[in-house]
Amino acid sequence: MKKFMLAVGFSTLLLGCSDNEVGDVSLGMFTLKDIKLNTLVDPIVPGVTCHIASVEANLSLSDPSDSSIACRQTGEITSAMIAQIDKSKSGEVVFKKSKSIFFKTMKVRRIYDAQNQTLMYLSYATKETSGSFKHSLSTVPLWGTKAYTAPQIILKNDG
Repeated sequence: MKKFMLAVGFSTLLLGCSDNEVGDVSLGMFTLKDIKLNTLVDPIVPGVTCHIASVEANLSLSDPSDSSIACRQTGEITSAMIAQIDKSKSGEVVFKKSKSIFFKTMKVRRIYDAQNQTLMYLSYATKETSGSFKHSLSTVPLWGTKAYTAPQIILKNDG
């Protein structure tokens, strides 16, 4: 059992390490908490880059659940890319990061709003904290990209 707990702890540390960290802001001298800034390029729509800010507590078994996300178009977005994404109402997970050895994870899910031709990126924690599931939302409209299609205008015939 002791070896199992050690292995779980070690694998959690490895999951927390990432090469996509672009910023690290200390919250002060008397705390072991930092705000980590990570970048995420959407694996199917590489013309979208998201920046995620979350608090990490060094030497703690669990990080706070708060996070924020901002996503922008940083390259070409084509209709072929949009054709490949999951278009269900729940979308698909494009990023996840362990936030605790107790199975808490921060996830980023991409959801497609077909009516408004917008990609939505939802960052959320998988464990309830203080009576709430912490989450943050960012959107990337397809307007002005090769993936945008003009809405069909339906004319009514009154006669």
